[in-house]
Amino acid sequence: MPATRRSRARTKKTTQAQRADRYALYQRAVQDPVWEMEFVEQIFRERCGHAPYVLREDFCGTALAACEWVRRSLRHRAVGVDLDAGVLAWARAHNVARLTPSAARRLTLLQADVLTAETAEADVLLAFNFSYWIFKERATLRRYFERVRLHLAANGLFMLDAYGGYNAFKEMREREDFGNFTYTWDQAEYEPVSGHTTCHIHFSFPDGSRLSRAFSYHWRLWTLPELREILGEAGFRTVQVYFEGTDVRTGEGNSVFRPADAAEADPAWIAYLVAEP
Repeated sequence: MPATRRSRARTKKTTQAQRADRYALYQRAVQDPVWEMEFVEQIFRERCGHAPYVLREDFCGTALAACEWVRRSLRHRAVGVDLDAGVLAWARAHNVARLTPSAARRLTLLQADVLTAETAEADVLLAFNFSYWIFKERATLRRYFERVRLHLAANGLFMLDAYGGYNAFKEMREREDFGNFTYTWDQAEYEPVSGHTTCHIHFSFPDGSRLSRAFSYHWRLWTLPELREILGEAGFRTVQVYFEGTDVRTGEGNSVFRPADAAEADPAWIAYLVAEP
């Protein structure tokens, strides 16, 4: 290669998108593990009357929640379950590596299918970030819920989240600015007969570069009545929905979730379901 071309090759700059770590961006844009684990402990204490210590995080991805759980005390133990070997390797290198040796010993990451994974009984089992919506058939979702119930302690809790509202059925995009990147939630497709939806996460950067479809999801958009019915069919004796309150100044959610048997028809909402075996 001529010297001028070699020089040009050496000085060519990579874009921010090329340098970006999609898992790190996801954690910053989507997750709040400290708040989530405080919420889990609060709900468990209110409903069960004592503290939980053993947690299983299904579809754990980078295991950020499980890592936060074992930080909370020397008695806290966690298991994270995920099928993706790549994301579990990232979790070990970036999240587990930041734990103290003691905390790391109390965390197990298991590459397995949540439909067949065998773990010790958990006080609380989580399926957050809507990942269980990958089960599009009612029979498969019920089978997953039945497996969850088998791996819960007798007085344990199963906690899962859901989103909805009439905007959930729209093909639309929402953007949020995080300063050094912009997060885009893209509801790319919705098919009303099957209820199947395809969503993507994109990240864009100040230099004009873009990380398109950093994550893609092919889900069924389950509704709260369906989820409550299937949990009941799977043997859970009670299922309580927790709805988020509204900040009267901003009109946005206030991160305070309370039990609700009815709610307003908001355009967009997030809720938690808490099921007792």
